[in-house]
Amino acid sequence: MGKYIAKRIGYMALVFLIVSFLMYALYNLIPTDPARAELEAQKRNLKPDEYEQMYQQLRAQMGLDDPLVIRYARWMGLWPDVEGGFNGLLQGNFGYSEFFKQDVIRVIEAPMGNTIFINIFSTILALGITIPLGIYCAVHKGKKIDNGVQVVTMLGYSLPIYIIALVFMFFFCVYWRIFPISGTKTAGAIYNSGWEEFLDMLIHVTLPVIVMTFASLGGMTRYVRSAMIDALSMDYIRTARAKGLKEKVVIYSHAWRNALLPIITSIIGWFISIFSGSVIIENTFSLNGMGKLYWTGLNNLDFELVLAIQMFYTVVALIGSLIMDVSYGLVDPRVRVDK
Repeated sequence: MGKYIAKRIGYMALVFLIVSFLMYALYNLIPTDPARAELEAQKRNLKPDEYEQMYQQLRAQMGLDDPLVIRYARWMGLWPDVEGGFNGLLQGNFGYSEFFKQDVIRVIEAPMGNTIFINIFSTILALGITIPLGIYCAVHKGKKIDNGVQVVTMLGYSLPIYIIALVFMFFFCVYWRIFPISGTKTAGAIYNSGWEEFLDMLIHVTLPVIVMTFASLGGMTRYVRSAMIDALSMDYIRTARAKGLKEKVVIYSHAWRNALLPIITSIIGWFISIFSGSVIIENTFSLNGMGKLYWTGLNNLDFELVLAIQMFYTVVALIGSLIMDVSYGLVDPRVRVDK
């Protein structure tokens, strides 16, 4: 297992380099000029020849005249910069945000924590609902409760997440006034302790978490139900029942474990898609998260910030893929992931 994980980490590093280079090259195709943007505020106070001289010097300092491969290697930290040192992504330097006028690492610190908290919380809540509900519907296939759940899950699966968000906002924020409509904290609030601050944040993110959970119930419940129905139709289930095993043992020890293999693929893929879906949720609820920050960076052509966030999503996807493959061997001993 250890050898397999080490090999997969090597593959992940290679994929990360390829994806990061493609993303860096893609954003460099957009016609922007960081040096000209840096001098824009001083343009009125400079003569044309002075401006041009400072502009050329700044381009040389930023290394903008070097080939794309060299600039990428410097950004990644694999090539020395113009000052002769290594100071890139691998050394913890995520770049400088031109819009926020500070280092990217400081800009993304708080939003990253909020995004991870929201997504992890909604994932735990969704799995706690979809797995028991999917198993129950599979065991009681064709009955009234199963048919009712199928109608509700189809509705949730068909509606876009921003429509669900707007509907929930109307009822919970405007009509019933249970939750605040936007933000992660109360504006101008003074907290006496960290616990008060945490509770205030929890109240603000509860509705977004509910929306993300509700939006994911449809697809996940139907997938768990389908996998369990397939497992319950196998010959070994009929054999287990013929031996006189209790129904709970048949369902949870035999059928559920064999149904887990396809479900793991769906869960990991769905978890990764949640992070991309949070872009819509964070913008809808004005949450201080990576999704909203990503949108702000794109609108303001802040590509150092956008690239750092894009690498975050890339790492999430790669780690999710590794967890999925390792989970196969843990769930089903017949799957040998070390080969």
